[in-house]
Amino acid sequence: MIKIVEGGVTAAKGYMAASAAAGIKYEGRTDIALVYTEKPAACAGTFTTNVVKAAPVYWDKEIVEAGKPVHAVVLNSGIANACTGSEGKEINYAMASEIAGQLHVNPKEVLTASTGVIGMQIPREPLTKGAVLLKEALSNTKEAGTAAAKAIMTTDTVSKEAAASFEVNGVTVTVGGMSKGSGMIHPNMATMLSVTTTDASVSREILQGLVSEAVSDSFNMISVDRDTSTNDTYLVLANGESGVTIEKGTKAYEDFKEALFYVSTELSKQMAGDGEGCTKLMEVQVIHCETKEKAKVLSKSVITSNLVKTAVYGSDANWGRVLCALGYAGVDFNPERIDLVLEAGGERLTLIKGGVADHYSEEKATELLKQEKVTFICDMNEGTASATAWGCDLTYDYIKINADYRS
Repeated sequence: MIKIVEGGVTAAKGYMAASAAAGIKYEGRTDIALVYTEKPAACAGTFTTNVVKAAPVYWDKEIVEAGKPVHAVVLNSGIANACTGSEGKEINYAMASEIAGQLHVNPKEVLTASTGVIGMQIPREPLTKGAVLLKEALSNTKEAGTAAAKAIMTTDTVSKEAAASFEVNGVTVTVGGMSKGSGMIHPNMATMLSVTTTDASVSREILQGLVSEAVSDSFNMISVDRDTSTNDTYLVLANGESGVTIEKGTKAYEDFKEALFYVSTELSKQMAGDGEGCTKLMEVQVIHCETKEKAKVLSKSVITSNLVKTAVYGSDANWGRVLCALGYAGVDFNPERIDLVLEAGGERLTLIKGGVADHYSEEKATELLKQEKVTFICDMNEGTASATAWGCDLTYDYIKINADYRS
């Protein structure tokens, strides 16, 4: 059994974090962050499926796929270092090298990540300045982890952190992570930057398998605006500082999996709930479906529907939009079997029974839809599989934010 704990990337033993105002794009705000473990860590990761990839994605993919241990992840906000050609790759190497020099490690032991405007070049001088400041600010405190999470925010309104722990023979093992993501959220991996740390000892092969599985049910099940970023990066580091080794077929493996899945799911929901301009987190559960893959397709179809998203924003129980989104998802089902339940604020209201409107109160439906979290439960009544997806409402402010993004 896992225990939810406070903190983020510094919650696990042996990890330090830092943030700094390097002046990469704007003066006066923290814009670069560092996560560091003195003891080398096994690393796993997943990356954007966008054909157009940022320089840090190429760098990290090479390191992760080589299976070598790492010591650090450096992340910047403001400029994405995407569509920047050979110069962008040189700047990315410089970012890793500057940090490596401060930490006395090899540049190939430093992973990188960037977020911000596509097409701009990151200036070299702020990276040199930032590396020095980051080294000086390194700390294993919860506050340092939170500061790092804040430094990588772009249009995010809040930082995203989560952590969980469990015990193995009286020894505590912790998993903690941070993410950024508010817009360009529509993953086939995960549209965000995210770093998760653990003090368990996990082989790279086991870790990669669990990371890929966790992504499938968490980061891959969120959407804000149906735009998949060029910079998506999800990295998980395992430094073994707890002394506990995770092996398949053990209770420790199941507990570690549960903790990792909790952190990834919680970070996913935090990102969906902080979608650009949004006012509500929208959850869609598809239950009693024929297969899990089918349930995933159906749930994601609903959370990505602009008509559903605008109805949620307007607190309008226009359930026909939900059925419509299910119907064009590309999978077959019997619409005359569907039950649709609205859940919010601890209350449930059946909108549809057997594919037709149930006798419900429009006033009550509107009241529930005004809550900060709104859940649609789509009961397909055809099997035992289920899936959950998360999104948000679509508001006027989404357009304002993205119309002025570069200015």
